[in-house]
Amino acid sequence: MSNRDQLFTPWLQTMTARDPDEPHRGATPLELLFDLCFVVAVALVAAQFHHAVSENHAATGVLSYLAVFFAIWWAWMGFTWFASAYDVDDVPYRLATFVQIAGVLILASGVPRAFTQHDFVLPVVGYTVMRLSLVSQWLRAARAHPEGRATAMRYVVGIVVSQSAWIGWLFMPVGSRMPLFAPLALFDLAVPIWAESARRTAWHPHHISERYGLFTLIVLGESVLAATTAVQHAVGAGEATANLYTVAAGGLLIVLSLWWLYFAKPAERFLTSSRAAFVWGYGHYLVFGSAAAIGAGLAVNVDHATHHTQISGAAAGASVTIPVAVFLLVVYLLHIRPQHAFALHALLVPGTAVVVLALTFTSVPVLATGLAVVALVAASVAIAHRR
Repeated sequence: MSNRDQLFTPWLQTMTARDPDEPHRGATPLELLFDLCFVVAVALVAAQFHHAVSENHAATGVLSYLAVFFAIWWAWMGFTWFASAYDVDDVPYRLATFVQIAGVLILASGVPRAFTQHDFVLPVVGYTVMRLSLVSQWLRAARAHPEGRATAMRYVVGIVVSQSAWIGWLFMPVGSRMPLFAPLALFDLAVPIWAESARRTAWHPHHISERYGLFTLIVLGESVLAATTAVQHAVGAGEATANLYTVAAGGLLIVLSLWWLYFAKPAERFLTSSRAAFVWGYGHYLVFGSAAAIGAGLAVNVDHATHHTQISGAAAGASVTIPVAVFLLVVYLLHIRPQHAFALHALLVPGTAVVVLALTFTSVPVLATGLAVVALVAASVAIAHRR
């Protein structure tokens, strides 16, 4: 009987690399718990973004949203790819994962101050907790797996250096932080590329695609929750109008259609090399970020329909149409184009994204966007059927 068939979690196992061709490799209950805790932070970031846009602070709100969401996404990425290669599911592994979960909750507690006061202390503290816990995992892998030691130690050095830079970032003048954010983020992104050049870790294509798919589902579900909560409050306050119901209907059509497009083909077929994996994995920053932003945008449009914001109809519409267009374009680049699909897709999906942006200026942008993406799904299904 293998360790994974035992009734109780083993106290300690040797952290050897997993088999990248292991059959039936799926997400574990611990990974699902990890995702659910991370989506708490995603929900808080989306809620603060909603308030920033509704209060006509979209410019600063976008910057704060991108910065905080990067920390959430990148910490999630680090755990996900490590777990795909080295998950031993023993007590130390679980405890280290719990520390990372605690880190994201610390980060989440600082989200409101990051948006309203540009105070990033708690987000950086939470990010540091998550990253240092990941360092402990890489150190353990380096000790137990000699073949992968060079790669593991590169991860350790890269994460420690980048995290030291993020801590130093806190002590910079407020006005210089955002200009420095992009270089520091790029350094963070470069660490896996440098580390994996020593020796590729044993990540599992099916496991990785399932993990990303599950997180996409959770983020899309958070968008539904955000919109539903906003509609519920409006109805409870006696503010239900025809415009409110068009927002609700359009939002539902958008989420269902984006789900359909994302899961149209198995994603593991794209993960054929390290280069492809980096492009696909990094591109999901925009997939996750735009999906969460859609929920915030739907809540903004509920505010507009119930006259709880002073922003224009076009500004409210843009809070949905822009993230929908981003989602469409990125999914096209990551999922549709690599399949060498029917040439019409090269015009159909990007063309729909352009149409969605133009719908910003209609009287019912959310409903119109929902109908546009439904038409895209219908056309894609028809093309696939003819082939």
